[in-house]
Amino acid sequence: MPEQYTYLLVDFLCIVFPFAFSFYPKISFYKQWRFFVLPCVATALFFILWDIIFTGIGVWSFNPRYVCGAYLFGLPLEEYLFFICIPYACVFTYYCMRLFFKINGHQKEAKIFSIFLITFLLTISATHFTLLYTSVTFVLLAALLVWLLLKQVHFLPAFYITFFIILIPFFISNGVLTGSGLAEPVVRYNNKENLGIRMFTIPFEDTFYGMLLLLMNTAGYEYLKKSKG
Repeated sequence: MPEQYTYLLVDFLCIVFPFAFSFYPKISFYKQWRFFVLPCVATALFFILWDIIFTGIGVWSFNPRYVCGAYLFGLPLEEYLFFICIPYACVFTYYCMRLFFKINGHQKEAKIFSIFLITFLLTISATHFTLLYTSVTFVLLAALLVWLLLKQVHFLPAFYITFFIILIPFFISNGVLTGSGLAEPVVRYNNKENLGIRMFTIPFEDTFYGMLLLLMNTAGYEYLKKSKG
């Protein structure tokens, strides 16, 4: 396969199986699309704007060697698809976890974990406020968690369990994007704007960036499901 399709292949492999199994009768996730599409689009627009700004000021960039060459506002086509494929796969997994397993409890544990995570995120962002990727990501995730705790949402335990499960495919897909198994990374990070801590090839911040992306999608999905379901 030509290397310029590397990022496109990552997107495709992340969504192909969740999409196919969406039509499996015992799952029928396609019936949930009406709750998924609007939050996905709204979240994608937020992240795309953020992406355009950060790409423009050099917080990160995209290696032309591994993208097909179609760009819009400085972002490759594959990056736009990323904000559809990854949320779809993860909300699908979240839906399946809630469908097949009893994971509605543990509200107290989820609250304690959320408070710990908020404290950690705000402490790191306050002590490294000059690092744009670190501080912006951590503050946004902390703010979202505070808001969800104040709203006393019920889905945080299921979300956390799902998130820790998908860390395995996350490390595989994000590992490829950050250079694992490749001569160069697909996404190149300016280490002057992050902590400089890598989990293999993956910046430490990526885990929390991913959590923010998926939590926004999940919260929107649950909100629409509750209001329209």
